[in-house]
Amino acid sequence: MSYEVSTPILNSPFETPSQYWFLQEGEAAQLRTGRRPSIVYPPRDTDCNWNLSDGVLKPAKEFAPGLEMALVNQIREEVKEWRLQGYPGTTRTTFDLLQYWQREGREKRLFYAQLEAAETILFLKEARADFLQGLSIPSDEPTEQQKLDGIKAFIRYCCKLATGSGKTTVMAMLAAWSILNKVDHRNDARFSDVVLVVCPNVTIRDRLTELDPDRGEASLYRTRDLVPATLMDKLRQGRVLVTNWHVFEKRSPQTAGDVSARVSKVGVPVHTEERIQISSKNETARGKRYLTRESLDIQIAHGMLSVLEEKRDKQGNLESVKVEATRYVESDTAWIQRILGREVGGKQNILILNDEAHHAYRIRPEEKDGDDEEEDTEYLKQEATIWVEGLDLIHKHRGINFCVDLSATPYYLSRVGREANKPFPWIVSDFSLMDAIESGLVKVPQLAVRDTTGHEISGYFNIWKWVMEKMTPAERGGKKSSPKPDAVLKYAQHPIAILGGYWEQLRLEWEQSGNDPRPPVFILVCKNTAIAKVIHEWMAEGKHSSTISPCKIEGFRNRDGQINTIRVDSKVAHDMESGASASDESKWMRYTLDTVGKTDWTRDKQGSPIYPDGFAELAAKLDRPLHPPGRDIRCIVSVGMLTEGWDCNTVTHIIGLRPFMSQLLCEQVVGRGLRRASYELTDEGRFSEEVAKVFGVPFEIIPYKANPNNAAPKKEKRHRIYAVPDKAKYEIRFPRVEGYTQAIRNRVTVDWDALPTLILDPLAIAPEVQMKGTVPNNQGRPSLLGPGRLESVDLNPFRKDLRFQELVFDIAGALTKSYVASGSYLAPPHVLFPSGGDNAATRQTGSGRWRGDLAGKKGVFGV
Repeated sequence: MSYEVSTPILNSPFETPSQYWFLQEGEAAQLRTGRRPSIVYPPRDTDCNWNLSDGVLKPAKEFAPGLEMALVNQIREEVKEWRLQGYPGTTRTTFDLLQYWQREGREKRLFYAQLEAAETILFLKEARADFLQGLSIPSDEPTEQQKLDGIKAFIRYCCKLATGSGKTTVMAMLAAWSILNKVDHRNDARFSDVVLVVCPNVTIRDRLTELDPDRGEASLYRTRDLVPATLMDKLRQGRVLVTNWHVFEKRSPQTAGDVSARVSKVGVPVHTEERIQISSKNETARGKRYLTRESLDIQIAHGMLSVLEEKRDKQGNLESVKVEATRYVESDTAWIQRILGREVGGKQNILILNDEAHHAYRIRPEEKDGDDEEEDTEYLKQEATIWVEGLDLIHKHRGINFCVDLSATPYYLSRVGREANKPFPWIVSDFSLMDAIESGLVKVPQLAVRDTTGHEISGYFNIWKWVMEKMTPAERGGKKSSPKPDAVLKYAQHPIAILGGYWEQLRLEWEQSGNDPRPPVFILVCKNTAIAKVIHEWMAEGKHSSTISPCKIEGFRNRDGQINTIRVDSKVAHDMESGASASDESKWMRYTLDTVGKTDWTRDKQGSPIYPDGFAELAAKLDRPLHPPGRDIRCIVSVGMLTEGWDCNTVTHIIGLRPFMSQLLCEQVVGRGLRRASYELTDEGRFSEEVAKVFGVPFEIIPYKANPNNAAPKKEKRHRIYAVPDKAKYEIRFPRVEGYTQAIRNRVTVDWDALPTLILDPLAIAPEVQMKGTVPNNQGRPSLLGPGRLESVDLNPFRKDLRFQELVFDIAGALTKSYVASGSYLAPPHVLFPSGGDNAATRQTGSGRWRGDLAGKKGVFGV
């Protein structure tokens, strides 16, 4: 019996969701009428249960072990009733805006997700008192020490909006509502005419400049028809400031001459503790500081650093030091002046809009990070601390009216303690990814759900875990070391080849159709820079070790000056996020990433291209063309990058080659492939289905539980054998043989009968996978039962252009390179290569022992 259903898209993107799929394992999918309730699923990797005493979350029996977001569901019903009654309690300005946003005949209709988020904030600020009765929204309380320092909590509301549902438009709606109301009602403290938008990086910051009313017809208020043209002059009486959190970090004040603030002791002294890594050069990379031993000694001698603790390796070499650093920074008054600027003056009661607000959370002193080897752990802690402390300072000196957080994943990170991955308690609106899929706002992410191995969970569902289980202890590198990059690629090449073959097939389809000149984009997210480097060299440059097959996806190769595949390291990513890129190549990389999937620049009324600041000058300096540098990029290999704020709608394939510590990270990475390529409506007034294929990102609402039948084998006790002192003269030593030298005269022959067999087993490395859209069942787990069809993915697209002679050539080349690299060869390469080719061809054509159907079944053959 088939439980598959026709399509995951059930609702119009412009209307309240009225249907949803309810799935239970082993039962037919139920098409239910009404709105999907707001549900959140606790992760399995937390030691303590979430605290439910505040009533924000409640057990949901029908969705167990999921929890109902009770506050969200309550507010949702109140807003619905408020809407039906005609928005009682609102000002005339607010009412007119609500009518304008929803008027009949709008050419650019707003998504329901956008309207609901904006309506919810307006409801909480303006609804009649009887609607707000009984609603209690938890606040984000400072720590006890912060309270002693004069820090007070400010009001935070959070709108949870799936990636691709239009958060930027919601910010514009709220900014327009606040400014226009303040201009009309100067004494009403509910409104603000100064709006500060804070975001994670300069890429998002530059894109959010369309929130500035001074851009006139080029602003979002006009391009999305959010404010009538007659009200634009009034809107420009307010101020919308856009910045990235990095500017919140206090700087050293400027001093006369060449004397630094540290030496002249100008500003406010700040004492901090940090760990400094000893390195070959001085640099800072994603929250970690590196100094040479010489630089460290100089700073200690000058009293700039005081050593608190040293860490040395087994040989006694200094690895890192924990130090107390004293630096002099700008005062609070100077800091406020720099952030808000002279144009704002002394205005107070500021409206804050936090974009990607899951970065802005308080880290309690008692909270400690887990055993996480990720490169960006310290950077994330620094980001969260600086962001919130900056808002605290603004509230302390100017006053925050209230703060609106916008995020697809507003959860505490897994690194902040016992409430790991718990949603922010001040979430007031939720339009989840499942809502977005069923409304057609995003692509349907297809994940690996089944393969030829027969395991309950497909290996390619979580590639990192699958790879780690196959590695030898030497390849894994131990508990405190990272796996060897070549070993990761040895296993990861198989899923990359499968998904890469489908990417190549899709690229040719796009080229032949002529509908879209852009190539589809393939993303690989790696654990660290070492793995990313090996993957990039294999895909883009054709480099590989003798144990790894060459990459046969020609569309990824960089040839003849054509850059198809790029690599983004963590330090480059950090520099791009903060706007501190020092080198020209780093700056060019930022322009490249910002323009992936774009064929041309935005043009002015005269048709001239509008280049980003500094782009034309940099292009001339580097002698590069003026078209968008990311226009032709097909593949991006990254480390901890592209998790948010990078909005390319041509991403079609994603592979994760890293551990995913939380579902937040999974949703962020998958989110890069969710933006639709087309927003054309069907005859039914809905969006058509688009998909993104994903390997290795274990995205699920609640992770699969470990299979008890696959428990790790018990470690056997090892015994050390050595000669006792009294019998030392009888000690026997065995030489460690590193290799043998073989004399080869004329030809190389192979004794096939003497060689061991190599088993090609599809039950070990899957050549075929079935993928499916991620609509979860009532327990939050991805279901095999629907909606949507199961799609088979295999190696056929990858193999179809490979000829027999090419396979023989690759085998002979690999054998020759391996033997020559051993350093003990006697035959020259020009003799080894044709002999290896003859032997490979003989073996392939039937004189060898092929057994089994290698196309899809288990087979055995001699090596």
